[in-house]
Amino acid sequence: MDITPFTISGIPRILFGEGRFAELPELVASFGRRALVVTGSRSFRASSHWADLTESLRDLGVSWDVVTVEGEPSAELVDESVAAYHERQIDVVLGIGGGSSIDAAKAIAGLLPFGNSVMDHLEVVGRGIPYTGPPTPCIVVPTTAGSGAEATKNAVLSTRGPEGYKRSFRHDSLVPKVALVDPVLTYGCSPDLTATSGMDAVTQLLESYVSTGASPFTDALALSGLAAAQGGLFQVYEGIPAGRGAMSYAALLSGITLSHAGLGVVHGLASPLGAYFPIPHGVACAALLAPATRMNIKALCERAPDSPALGKYAVLASLLSNERTETDASACSLKPKPAATEEKSPETLVSTLSLWTDSLRIPRLSAYGVTEADLPKIAAGCSAKTNPVALTEEELVGILRESL
Repeated sequence: MDITPFTISGIPRILFGEGRFAELPELVASFGRRALVVTGSRSFRASSHWADLTESLRDLGVSWDVVTVEGEPSAELVDESVAAYHERQIDVVLGIGGGSSIDAAKAIAGLLPFGNSVMDHLEVVGRGIPYTGPPTPCIVVPTTAGSGAEATKNAVLSTRGPEGYKRSFRHDSLVPKVALVDPVLTYGCSPDLTATSGMDAVTQLLESYVSTGASPFTDALALSGLAAAQGGLFQVYEGIPAGRGAMSYAALLSGITLSHAGLGVVHGLASPLGAYFPIPHGVACAALLAPATRMNIKALCERAPDSPALGKYAVLASLLSNERTETDASACSLKPKPAATEEKSPETLVSTLSLWTDSLRIPRLSAYGVTEADLPKIAAGCSAKTNPVALTEEELVGILRESL
């Protein structure tokens, strides 16, 4: 068996499992006596978990300040936080919340030792100054199961509006020191948030699996994460606690695979969508996933019928429909196979993803003000270097149109 070369640049120390949150105060204290807590504005700080954490930190002699993240983090929020705490000798940054809080925590931790602006290092829209690190040690604790930000080396920052952007501050040293993943912390998520964050994780796992940057290492993790999501997503959406661990696991793996394999056209389009319109990232991914998968399969069959991605799509068709079958790496029929055969065609995957999207009541893009006239501008802002096939602007517009 040939194993293609690959490189693993680093992942956090991972503490996973129900009840691991109880270890957090001692973990924070092991880095020092002054912490900066970066968290959302509502749910976590209103929970008993916050009261338990702060009481334990106080008992351990740890003092803390709080940075509140409302919505998606901006460069301005990061710069203001760095300016406020740069000279306060912060020993550790603790990011608790969804992907926005965790990304903000990573960016702030990266700049606290230096006091400079994140615009020095932000990709594409920044000043192009290389970041060298090291950051302030960072511990992250996700309270949703979706973004996988607890395992990535980038912090996504955005400014929304007609000239908006959504770009990353990225460096290997920004990977958190520790990711503590306790599925119990996700119990308070609403069904809508559960659905959209879960579909974000599914999208990241699927896109990294068929990515041109995939490796046997990332393939194994992606398939493991997707198997967990196949069984867990609808359990969680329907209020069955047993699925919480599966989705936290899937989200964690999605962060590792996206960091090491790259993503595809769904995230390439979700970036300008999130910059120009008030559309949550998980909604954008969920709305685009089935149309983008359909377009990728069509383009591969027309232009690259020998691509290994087609065989991978067929594997996913069987996995996500909960049927294990043999697949043909050259399978590219867009017509469903006869019921008598066990093999799943790649197009069957599109039907499954469409069913998931409908069952989870994912909104259409038009619900957030996206119109036909906006599609060319959104398509022009798409960057998808590791998508399994290069798509034309017309094909990108077609994906968006199907998602309206």
